[in-house]
Amino acid sequence: MKLKHVAGVALVAMTLTGCSTVKGWFAGKDAEAKKALEPAELVKFEPTVQVSKLWSANVGKGEGRIGLRQAPVVADGRVYAAAVQGGVHALDLQTGKEVWEYTPAKEKKKPKLRLSGGPGVGEELVVIGTLDGQVIALDAANGSEKWTAKVPGEVITAPAVGNGMVFVRSNDGRTTAFDAANGEQRWFNAQELPQLTVRGNAPVVAGPGVLFIGNDDGTVTALAMQDGRPLWEQMVGVPEGRTELERMADVDGAPVLEGNNLYVSSFKNETVAIEGPTGRPLWSRDHGGAGGVAVSSGNVVVTDSKGTVYGLDKSSGAAMWSQQALARRSLTGAAVQGDYALVGDYKGYVHWLRLSDGALAAREKSGGDALLAQPVVADGIALVQNVDGKLTAFRLAQ
Repeated sequence: MKLKHVAGVALVAMTLTGCSTVKGWFAGKDAEAKKALEPAELVKFEPTVQVSKLWSANVGKGEGRIGLRQAPVVADGRVYAAAVQGGVHALDLQTGKEVWEYTPAKEKKKPKLRLSGGPGVGEELVVIGTLDGQVIALDAANGSEKWTAKVPGEVITAPAVGNGMVFVRSNDGRTTAFDAANGEQRWFNAQELPQLTVRGNAPVVAGPGVLFIGNDDGTVTALAMQDGRPLWEQMVGVPEGRTELERMADVDGAPVLEGNNLYVSSFKNETVAIEGPTGRPLWSRDHGGAGGVAVSSGNVVVTDSKGTVYGLDKSSGAAMWSQQALARRSLTGAAVQGDYALVGDYKGYVHWLRLSDGALAAREKSGGDALLAQPVVADGIALVQNVDGKLTAFRLAQ
């Protein structure tokens, strides 16, 4: 099995020593170059929609050191959230009041389990993975442990639950199906990994009898839910370039299935619409990124690695608008709340943009720490979770 290497970006600062005159020759150019790399400063604007903060809660820490983009999930009026250190929490969606909390038991002479990737919910279960390859299924009603299982690699994305099974994507390229009732393995499907990939995995997306898997080689695969048999594979981001770094094309953001169509974006800044049952591509555009997509009635909203937000026409993929005011602010993937798209940034700010033209409409701060995970919207409430484990809920004024 190939080792999976993680790509990171490092900025190396070099200090010139010597006489002050020599330093002066480069001071102007160095300052300009440095400014060009800095995140865009936030500009003041008159909000066109009012946003209210409903509540906030702490669900634990640990993500800031490993960058897993942990996000909450909502089902039946409850928010389920987890942290690397802090357990799993069930909260009331409207009030943020805690319903139950689960903390993994510490086994003697073994390290404490580190929960990762965010929970998956379905069939009265809440399922979470760990950095040690453990899979833990909890009773959604009270948080009691139902069963545990094991996979070969880290689980750094949320499992999916459906059709009597739990589907877990591990960091070694394997998707494993477990029986939802008792945790027994039903099948697995292994995908070969490139030499160099982005840290992260796309969540498994369940459709009618089908699973959609975003892969580290820039493809998306459809698997038969019952037995893991591959049905089709489609390229999203072509891994082109002379070096492994240039060839990285990971599909790490969650694909979105709406009706029969699947919308997917990749690290190569490519976004495609695919006919779900057949795998036939409908359109492809060179806008997008690793953060995932958001879909409204008429738009597909994506963010790229430079901090530009794009609104693409849902039927053709044509760029309807772009917003560059948030350049280099390490944006999350987008979500849709009413007539607005929202994204988070590296300083904990949440930005709302009009879906009609991409204009900035509102801004709120969720705390001082970075937002990495795509926001989640349910029942008109937007949820963001920062790397320090702070979970915040926002509602738009009626």
